Amino acid sequence: MGKGSGRVGSLLVGESLDVEGYPQAPSGLDLEQVHVYVRHGERTPVRTRMADPPASIPEHWQMCSVARRFREAVNSTTTTLSEPHPVGAWFKKGTEMRDGKTVANLCLLGDLTDVGKESTYNFGVALRQLYVDKLGFLPSTLRNENQAYFRSTNVPRTIESLEHIVHGLYPQAHCATGVIPSILVRYVVGRDGMAMITRVYRNKVDENIISNIPSCPQLGLLELRFAEAAAARWNSQLQTLDARLSKYIRGKPIRVDGSPRASGILDTVRSAAAHGIKVPDDFWDPEVVDLIESAVSDEWFTIFKSEKGRRLGMGRLLADMTTKMQARVQQGEKNPLKILVYSTHDSTLAALCSTFDVFDEKWPPFTSSVTFELFKKGHGGQGSRLQHLLNGLWGAHAKEEHYVRMRYRNKNLILPLCAKEGDHLPGSPELCTLSVFQRRVKELTPSNWSAECTRETTSS
Repeated sequence: MGKGSGRVGSLLVGESLDVEGYPQAPSGLDLEQVHVYVRHGERTPVRTRMADPPASIPEHWQMCSVARRFREAVNSTTTTLSEPHPVGAWFKKGTEMRDGKTVANLCLLGDLTDVGKESTYNFGVALRQLYVDKLGFLPSTLRNENQAYFRSTNVPRTIESLEHIVHGLYPQAHCATGVIPSILVRYVVGRDGMAMITRVYRNKVDENIISNIPSCPQLGLLELRFAEAAAARWNSQLQTLDARLSKYIRGKPIRVDGSPRASGILDTVRSAAAHGIKVPDDFWDPEVVDLIESAVSDEWFTIFKSEKGRRLGMGRLLADMTTKMQARVQQGEKNPLKILVYSTHDSTLAALCSTFDVFDEKWPPFTSSVTFELFKKGHGGQGSRLQHLLNGLWGAHAKEEHYVRMRYRNKNLILPLCAKEGDHLPGSPELCTLSVFQRRVKELTPSNWSAECTRETTSS
């Protein structure tokens, strides 16, 4: 059933960044820095699955017209991806099939589709509407490249997603002459002339936006153990779905460790539904999808409920984040960096939430995001009288000057680590004191990541 058919179910879980519903911080707090971790936009499945009847999910998706440009339209939330820009070099993208024929606009496996380009561009527009137009936190025109930081994993769909996000947040018309936003990724240095964005690349061992299993053998072993444990826990329950679902996977059983894996089946039907491709009715049953999702979430993300998984998987990233926060705290306005946007994957969002014990056990949707906002108590100017009153109410908490708020899928998250009195802003449990937040991150930061990755430890 198509995307616009009115069909309701747990397959369609995407949601846009809610600008109108954004909850501003209590009076007396000023926003200092924002860290955004966003999953890439809608993509094709990473493997071909369920192409045979009766599922008949297409093997080939003609949804990748990457050679088009869109006009900059920062005053509108509607993208114009289908409208070619009147200036620039032109080419057509084609894919050569086995028989030698070429097919235009054909997506490869795991490619960002036109739907994904639109949703990530709209995400960038929403960031602009929130942090520029509504809050006045970011400048309307980017005059200093050091005011914003953009980084992606070295995967085409995340790089393309970030390019579209940057175009939505700071299109060329809102960049001062000579200011070109940089996208940090890995390996070779080059410039993308189409996007007017400079790319700077990192060594793969240094990659910390994702759980870097290829460079960390211990993390790989830990992931395998948790996956095996998930299969043991969930396969008997998944067996109850065989009578309904096996016909869609060539008569095979649906299992965590099956062929195809349960995660692959969920990926295929979710990707298809996101693009309005017909999905068999059985997968629109919330009980069916929720059971598969629970098993897959356990397989992929329970590793981050272990201290070792958190340290090796997320410790370095969190250390980078708090280092940048601390630089802003110490340097104030002398440090111009206000927003950092990371284009990453579902696993990173789930890992961040799990590491702070606030994961909802649901697969992170396309273009969903985790945000960490750094606040500072305001001094002087408007609100200073109120600030003095608040300081009197806060009493012993007055020495705390900075707070961190974590948000996921348009919701404030209350971190258990900040639950004690004195560890959060009184009356606002979602605002964790920076000192408590930093202390926990320090516990999670390996002193020698490479060494911990190559030796067996007792922590799990």
